[in-house]
Formats: sequence, C-alpha cells, structure tokens
Amino acid sequence: MKFIKENHHGISTILAFALIPLSGFATDIYIPSLPSMAADLNVSNAAVQLSLLIFMIASGSSQWFVGSLLDSFGRYRLGMAALLVFTLASLSIGLSHNIQLIYVMRVIQGICVSLIVVGKRAYFVDIYSGEKLKHYTSMFSIIWATAPIAAPFLGGYLQTAFGWSSNFYFLGIATLILFVLELKYGGESLRTFHPFKMEPILKVYGSMIRTPDFVLGLVIIALCYSMVIVYGMTSPFIIEHVFHQSPVVTGYCSLLSGLSLMAGGIISKSLINRPFSKKIVTALVVQGVAIAGMLSTSGYSANLYTLMAFIIVIHMVSGFIFNNLFAYCLGRFQKNAGIASGITGGSLYVITSFISYTMANVLTIKTQALLAEAYIVMALALWGAFALFTRARMAHQRTLALAQ
Repeated sequence: MKFIKENHHGISTILAFALIPLSGFATDIYIPSLPSMAADLNVSNAAVQLSLLIFMIASGSSQWFVGSLLDSFGRYRLGMAALLVFTLASLSIGLSHNIQLIYVMRVIQGICVSLIVVGKRAYFVDIYSGEKLKHYTSMFSIIWATAPIAAPFLGGYLQTAFGWSSNFYFLGIATLILFVLELKYGGESLRTFHPFKMEPILKVYGSMIRTPDFVLGLVIIALCYSMVIVYGMTSPFIIEHVFHQSPVVTGYCSLLSGLSLMAGGIISKSLINRPFSKKIVTALVVQGVAIAGMLSTSGYSANLYTLMAFIIVIHMVSGFIFNNLFAYCLGRFQKNAGIASGITGGSLYVITSFISYTMANVLTIKTQALLAEAYIVMALALWGAFALFTRARMAHQRTLALAQ
C-alpha cells in the first residue's frame, strides 16, 4: 500500500483541490457549445441538455454508494483507476458524433467523477482536524466555484476556435496530466479501513438519511446549485438566440456567473463566525429582491446587461448560502467522512439535476422573464426548506446540550 509521504502533504492537498472542481468542469466547459452540438449532431436542444442531466444523475447516484467503498478499500487506487477511465471516456466523446454513445460515455464519466471527488473531499478529513479542517472545508465551495468561472469561459474560446469536440479533448488531456502527478506525489490518505459489511454500512446510511437537519441541508444546497445550473442550461439559447451574441459572449457571461458564485463563498468564509440563521435570512431577502427586479425588467427593457446584473446578485447569494450549508453537511458525521461526503455530493447532483431539468424544459425557458419565474419557484422552496432546517438544527443543538 502506497501511503502519502509526509513531505508530499502540501502538493497532495493542491492536487486534491485541483480535482474537486472536476465535476463542474465536466458540465460547464461545453455549455457555450450546446447550440452548436445540437446543430452538428442534428438533435434537439433538449437532447443535448439531457447529456448534462445524465452526467449529474450518474455522478450523484454513484456518490451515494462510493463513500462506503472508499472507507473500506481506500481512496488512492480507486481514484487512480477512475482518473484513467475518465480520460478515455472524454476522448471517446470528442471522437464521437452519436448522441447515444455520448450518453453512455457521460454515465461512465459521472461514475468516475463520483469516485474522484468523494475521495478527495474525504482526503481532508483523513489528513487534517480541528480548525485546519474547518478552514479547508470552508474553502470547498470557493474552489468548486472555479469550474463555473473558468470552464465556460475556456469552452467559449474552444468552441469558437476548434468546435465542441475540443472541450472533451481538453478534459481528457487535463485529467491525464493530473493522473501522472497523482502517480508521482499522491498516495493513500486513509489510515483506518472499515470492513465492508453491508449491515453496519446500511445502518450508517439509514442513520444519516433519518437526520432531519442533514437532509434539509442537502435540499437547500441543491436548490442553490439548481439556480446556477438552470442558468447554465438556458443562457446559451437566451444569449445567442434572443440577444444574438456569440458563444464567446456566453462564456464571458458564465465567467461572471461563476465569479459571483465564488464571491458568495468568499463572503461566507469571511463571515464564518457570524450568527448562522441571521446571515442566511439576510441573504435570502437580498436574493428575493434581486429576483423581483429581474422579473420587473424582463419586458421591452430586457437586454444582456439587465439579465447579468441580476444574475450576479442571485448567484452570489446562492454561493453564500451553499458554502454555509455544504460545510455543515460535510461536518455533520465526521466518523464516517467518506459516506457523508458521498451522500452530500450525490444528493446535491441528483436533486439538482431533476430540479434544473424540470425547470428548464417544463417552463421552456427561452427568455429573461421565464428564467425569473423559475427563480421565484426555487426561491420559495428555499425559504420553506430553510425554515424547516432551522427548526431541526435547533432540536439537534438542544439534544447535544442535554447530552453534556
């Protein structure tokens, strides 16, 4: 067994942070290419949007189960195998012009990403503790937000210069480089391996999904991420077809969206010691005002600038709330970090995929007004989920106080 060397902890941590946004890169990098993919493959807009949904469901549902495998068999070997297979699947998509084969490869990519990302999130719990662990986990959503910042921005240029296939070639080459670096500097971070016995593992899963504050936290982060994904799925068609801009402009707009998401995470980290409920309620109010403004300006005055002005605020608040609740969910069960990481990430992707795909296609979002209406529905659900979460969290705190 190859364990991480003490003098490699620094570079291993950097590599872990580099791999955490991989799931976002695998979805966001070809967002500016969606209209071109639909035209080139001779399929509908919904068909290429479905490739996003398929990846998210495969990744999310896999994460529910891979945590127990990673806790039993370790992070390193499974992660290395997943990196290599992800590379091959990415190159296969780039070479393919068949939408059905692309769907199959996206399923494979999703499963591989779940092994990689869950293992890297659990890595921090394996290696660090106390304030240092809290510091690193609070950075997760900030690092993760680099994907919606950089990926569509890069994808817009790749699409313009080389076509949609180049996005997947880039993913394949990038993950191959990370595979080589992991081979040289990485290693196993898990020191205590849990026996792979179904009965105790199922008991742990059952305990987690019966914990109200944990489950409601998952719903909240999924709703926050859904706002970003709905924008990502629909903005290329709004920006390129309604406002008649290029894929590069779509990439720049996605860059602003991602920067807003990251800014929300950074603000959240700077306010980490402020009262939890008070700062979330304030954020929800700000977001509600921005959504109302977006709807009110969606008539004849609607243009790219009004759209992006409100998107920046809405996504910044989503990043703020997401960062708080994501760290809460990951830290809720420290004795079973792999399983907790898997359930958190998995539920995020599965719930988000259904919410976002439903919003994008049931409402048939093609204008700023329809996007604003989708945000209203998600914001109302967010308010209700947070009210229930607050009640469950207070009950948990009272139980801990009585136990002491």
